[in-house]
Amino acid sequence: MTLTLPLAGRVALVTGGGRGIGKAITRRFAEAGADVAIASRKLEVLQRTGDELRQLPGRILPVACHVGKREELERAVRETEAVLGPIDILVNNSATNIQNGPALEATDEQLDKMIDVNVKAAVRLVRLVVPGMISRGRGGAIINVASVSGLMPQAGAILYSTTKAALIMLTRAWAREFGPHRIRVNALAPGLIQTDLSEYLWNDETRRKEFAGTQVLPHLGQPDEIGQAALFLASDASSFVTGQVLVVDGGLLA
Repeated sequence: MTLTLPLAGRVALVTGGGRGIGKAITRRFAEAGADVAIASRKLEVLQRTGDELRQLPGRILPVACHVGKREELERAVRETEAVLGPIDILVNNSATNIQNGPALEATDEQLDKMIDVNVKAAVRLVRLVVPGMISRGRGGAIINVASVSGLMPQAGAILYSTTKAALIMLTRAWAREFGPHRIRVNALAPGLIQTDLSEYLWNDETRRKEFAGTQVLPHLGQPDEIGQAALFLASDASSFVTGQVLVVDGGLLA
């Protein structure tokens, strides 16, 4: 008996797909048969990921791209569609957190950069990708990787919390607007996951306990636990799910 892969024939674009959560999502999508373009600034990281995942059913296309720059996003979408075909699944995963400290010490420069990467990149990519989804008439899926910090303020990270809260509101607004075109828009809200971005929190026992000390499941979250949740939201298994924030936090918010 031949098993049909759940994402066979689909094309995905995953920002920040070379490492951490993005890499885990890319692996799960390619295992499920999707061709995946992975975009971030460091081409060598993307190429290593592509080489590592080469044996999976779906193809991996590394695309060097600074997601904070509009023209580079436009080029990344053009390259993805030229090589792999029209984009069916968009994962806005790239993020930065360059401000850790008191709210009054947050600078304009930090605010500008974090809005560019954490918010504007998602808005720009949706503008680039969704018109094609609408014109083809077969729907699509958009997954925004937010954070539990967008649902509750993270101490010492006011800008990160603010940008992730903005991404959650965009998710809900887009879901309402694009739903009639069968385009589903959902967000993931990871808790503390062991990635380079969150090392400031998990690599220090005091900060780790402060952030995740009350979570119900005692283990440190792993990128693949987010990858599996993303596969659910990208596949037909979630065909009646849109406008939702799927919290994957080990029970932190419980």
